[in-house]
Amino acid sequence: MLNKFKPITPGLRGTVLVSKKNLSKEKPVKSLTEAMHSTGGRNNQGRITSRRMGGGVKRKYRLIDFKRTKTDKIAEVIRNEYDPNRSAFISLLKYEDGELSYIISPKNIKIGDKVISGQNVSIKNGNCLPINNIPVGTNIHNIEIKPGAGGKLIRSAGSSAQIVSKEDQYVQVKLISGEIRHINRNCKATVGEVSNPDQKNIKLGKAGRKRYLGFRPKVRGVVMNPVDHPHGGGEGRTSGGRDPVTPWGVSTKGKKTRNNKKTDTFIIRRRKKK
Repeated sequence: MLNKFKPITPGLRGTVLVSKKNLSKEKPVKSLTEAMHSTGGRNNQGRITSRRMGGGVKRKYRLIDFKRTKTDKIAEVIRNEYDPNRSAFISLLKYEDGELSYIISPKNIKIGDKVISGQNVSIKNGNCLPINNIPVGTNIHNIEIKPGAGGKLIRSAGSSAQIVSKEDQYVQVKLISGEIRHINRNCKATVGEVSNPDQKNIKLGKAGRKRYLGFRPKVRGVVMNPVDHPHGGGEGRTSGGRDPVTPWGVSTKGKKTRNNKKTDTFIIRRRKKK
């Protein structure tokens, strides 16, 4: 659900944010948080290696259970929380033995719902099981790439993948990008879509809200001088006069950067071209 604001201040004009009225206002569980330090885009020598990073509101990192290794034990959803470190919401689970853990919230999960992880558990929103035991056509998220390594794919807000078919050793999964790839049949995945599908529709409304998130101002190359950027200089307004590049002359905007030949055999169909 989205919140739209009346323009009683210039910063609120056009602002659209995700409603958090169904989320808990309590502080996160202390034992499930860690200190998190901002780098400001700098390396161990203090030099900027990633531009336009810095500032932002101080955060604590929430420890998320991506592996779901506590099998065959029913867990109850205690509350749903906002996580400043990711686009999706997170849910606090309480197991039968009293242990607490955080997971990425599946869409439409409510307080009091029961979830479980295991080999042959029911196909229900939030349940986690091996991908080979999930029926074809089911929407899944938090997918492992290597068995036991924890979920790596489909973790951002509103995303989901779909099981296309099953083979001897692998299961074909269609990712949200359109890519179809082989996943080991013993890898785990969680049933359902990821929460917060409205994240893609937000409008921050003012530069300051972008600064809260840890982003610094971005200056286009075409407004710089030739000494500062390959797109710079020229009389009046120009569009750069060459293919888009970084300040160091490396092609950008559409240049493919994937360089992982080891996993090429797992990709059946590449993602959609823009």
